[in-house]
Amino acid sequence: MNNAQLNELKQRYVASGAASPATQFADRAENALIWDADGNRIIDFAGGIGVLNIGHRHPKVVQAVKDQLDKVMHTCQTVMPYEGYVKVAEKLSQVTPVRGHGKVMLANSGAEALENAVKVARAATGRDNVICFTGGYHGRTFMTMAMNGKVAPYATDFGSMPGNVFRAPYPVPYHGVSEEEALRGLKLTLKTDANPKNTAAIVLEPVLGEGGFYAASPSFLKAVRELCDEHGMLMIVDEVQSGFGRTGKLFAIEHSGVEPDIITMAKSMADGMPISAVVGTDKVMDASGGNSLGGTYTGSPVSCAAVLAVLEVFEEEKILDKSQALGDKLGQRFDQWAKRFDCVANGRHLGAMAAFDVVSDKANHTPDADLAGALCKKAREKGLILLSCGLWGNTIRFLMPVTIEDEVLAEGLAIIEECLTELVGSQAAATA
Repeated sequence: MNNAQLNELKQRYVASGAASPATQFADRAENALIWDADGNRIIDFAGGIGVLNIGHRHPKVVQAVKDQLDKVMHTCQTVMPYEGYVKVAEKLSQVTPVRGHGKVMLANSGAEALENAVKVARAATGRDNVICFTGGYHGRTFMTMAMNGKVAPYATDFGSMPGNVFRAPYPVPYHGVSEEEALRGLKLTLKTDANPKNTAAIVLEPVLGEGGFYAASPSFLKAVRELCDEHGMLMIVDEVQSGFGRTGKLFAIEHSGVEPDIITMAKSMADGMPISAVVGTDKVMDASGGNSLGGTYTGSPVSCAAVLAVLEVFEEEKILDKSQALGDKLGQRFDQWAKRFDCVANGRHLGAMAAFDVVSDKANHTPDADLAGALCKKAREKGLILLSCGLWGNTIRFLMPVTIEDEVLAEGLAIIEECLTELVGSQAAATA
């Protein structure tokens, strides 16, 4: 079927809240390229929203999945366990920087991982409260919608959210929230809203994902760790988007040297197969009773095979080095664009977790969401998938595979530059 036919089916049968606004349908993909149902070639700078750090259909992952399909597809691991689950748990325990010996539970999505992390924290502490941060994003289930630091579009239409979730400011100096002010706000939350004696955990992303790709400083993360230790709270770090090599480390928290009690992960851990994990200190993870964690499909044998293959690829192909090199290239290009275009500001990257802001007034850091949206739209028309994010919708984020070929990267960046030239030029002409 072609794009037009598929769009007609989408309009008739897919719920509007779940339907993509995109009019092109993926037919096949390879590394950083997608071909749609009409045969058009598209460069992918989104990576399935950070899922494809080693590219679409990495050969080693594809082979591992095919091999597993010839063995076992499903048993429900609580009914009949299998090697893949325990091997993934072993590997994640070895590479995840939590305090002490790590234990693991597997789930299906990032939101499920966060839900279970809260369950574990409550069981381990006997407390109810959870503190999250402005701009944070943790999922689309009810608990994670309550935890998100952004309302639209995730929680706009769905009524009351679960209680015992409290908010603190995330440090974004570019938008006027210094590290000192964020810490003061966190302590004020503990003083006025969430009594530490009733607070199970502080949950944060070391680099905001949907909130705009702003990284918390190592000193801020260390201060949060110290607050948790002072009050007997757990520190939960959400690495769903920032994990598995995006920042030049396997996990972004490693840049700070801080060891959380629990780390959640998903997205690029299986290169497109659905799986997530909660990894935490053994005593914490063992706090809840038997059969209290899990689900019918959690830790699917096929997805476990993909995870094990991904971890091998990371070692064999030096993915962390490639991530850092890609980030450096993007940072250099952002600097060039900031000098050339008044609308480009605040280029930043931690490894290949890279972004810049689109502004209408560079001196005052004034967000321009309309222009950011126009940039993404025009890029799509020219064959490049580009995503915006951030509280104000004006951040352009880069989540292409870190395995992207140099020539494809150059082609995609040239499209962005062409789009900026056309958009800013037309704006200037309209103003004149």
